[in-house]
Amino acid sequence: MTVLVVIAKECLPGRVKTRLHPPLSLEQAALLAAASLDDTLTAVASLPATRRVLAFDGDIPPAAAAGWEILPQVSGSLDERLAAIFDTFDEPTVLIGMDTPQVTAELLAPVFASDAETDAWLGLAEDGGFWALAMNKPNGALILGVPMSRGDTGAHQLDRLTDAGLRVSQLPPLVDVDTIDDAHFVAAAAPHGHFAVTLATILDATRILPLLPGTSPRRDHVDDSRIRP
Repeated sequence: MTVLVVIAKECLPGRVKTRLHPPLSLEQAALLAAASLDDTLTAVASLPATRRVLAFDGDIPPAAAAGWEILPQVSGSLDERLAAIFDTFDEPTVLIGMDTPQVTAELLAPVFASDAETDAWLGLAEDGGFWALAMNKPNGALILGVPMSRGDTGAHQLDRLTDAGLRVSQLPPLVDVDTIDDAHFVAAAAPHGHFAVTLATILDATRILPLLPGTSPRRDHVDDSRIRP
């Protein structure tokens, strides 16, 4: 019995991916955010979750969420909203965001495998945050008060889990899409996804050069010494 939760906002201009503007327009940024969410929902649909939930801030869920439960997000700061999600469920709960469209079911498969030696999973983002969090016994108090949207958010969350005595395993770090350089990098990592196709379409109307191949825009923010399998 495992609950899979994707947390997302309705992809309206000016509400999502505003750090992509400029160089993108707010409308283009919203299109790219919608593609990112679509790819995320599609990628995780095959995972063996017993419940699939979209924790949604908005009025009209995306078509890719057809068949998913829709859980309205509570108002408040990000840590409060995440904590409320984990307090909603009694079953093991896996949460990911909408900003890593390169995610695959294979990356998350270990979370769904039986592992008596792991109480929680954390996937760090290369900007210092985290892209995935799972707990066998969900407890919002282990998120509430963690400083969000900072270069040390992931480290604080990891400390919160381990200080509570949880045995934490980590997923591979991923680049989440905040800037145009991130978008180029992620599109190159998953070139056949809706995100990459949407970015290429947008670039046809603009002149924004990509990163050099193999270059990560965020790699210097990850402390490899904290990563263990």
